[in-house]
Amino acid sequence: MAERRIVSGQNHTASIRPPVRQRVTEDEKLINVRRHTPESFTQGDPWRVLRIMAEFVAGFEALADLGCAVTIFGSARVDADDPMYTATVETARLLGEAGFSIITGGGPGIMEAGNKGAVAAGARSVGLNIELPFEQHLNPYTDTALEFRYFFVRKMMFVKYACAFVIFPGGFGTVDELFEALVLIQTGKIRNFPIILFGSDYWRGLLDWMRNTMLADGKIAAHDLDLMVTSDSPEEVRDIVVRSLKDDQWWAAREEGARAETRRHLSPRTAR
Repeated sequence: MAERRIVSGQNHTASIRPPVRQRVTEDEKLINVRRHTPESFTQGDPWRVLRIMAEFVAGFEALADLGCAVTIFGSARVDADDPMYTATVETARLLGEAGFSIITGGGPGIMEAGNKGAVAAGARSVGLNIELPFEQHLNPYTDTALEFRYFFVRKMMFVKYACAFVIFPGGFGTVDELFEALVLIQTGKIRNFPIILFGSDYWRGLLDWMRNTMLADGKIAAHDLDLMVTSDSPEEVRDIVVRSLKDDQWWAAREEGARAETRRHLSPRTAR
């Protein structure tokens, strides 16, 4: 079949080759159903629920003794000679030396750098890998490695065992984790949970859009922007995380304004 070409909304020309069918993942079997029938439930879904439950139990068991950890997110498309790779290694090393375990997605790029820094500090280095339609290997710097079939189970582990997120430059997956954490904090599901965006230049455009579009249009409150800070310093990242634990009112006070605004809009009676 001939190669097709399309033009995106921004007039960027891209080549589209005929798709190559990859192996079907468990996430796809669960989510990508176009027609639901009673038979599809009785023949598959109850068994899948047991598999999901088993995946939760395995994750809880493996990480039960982890202690206080920091989850590091960022792009897999970063080489070892990238300054952000170096910054991630240093950040993870300093956090590890301060007593924190390090959790990443277990893959290459920023994830590898985070685990490498943990190993350099002698800290626990966790990699939470995900089943994908194509093969993906864990990086060699994980001493606790878990493989997940379901994204939502893996996401639970990222949050449940962390006391902060450090988010380096990344793509859709990185931004997905960022916004999910913001919603959990905004709605009071997690508390005293710093979110640190590393690389102020990279994140400036997104933050400007939040401020100039979302905030200006009344879709978020000014306090919601307090849920994040930016940093370009590994030492500052470590200091923020350490202080949030030693002085639990310091960061919690930043979060409470956002939660108060959320209550005001979603539960007007209780907010009065």
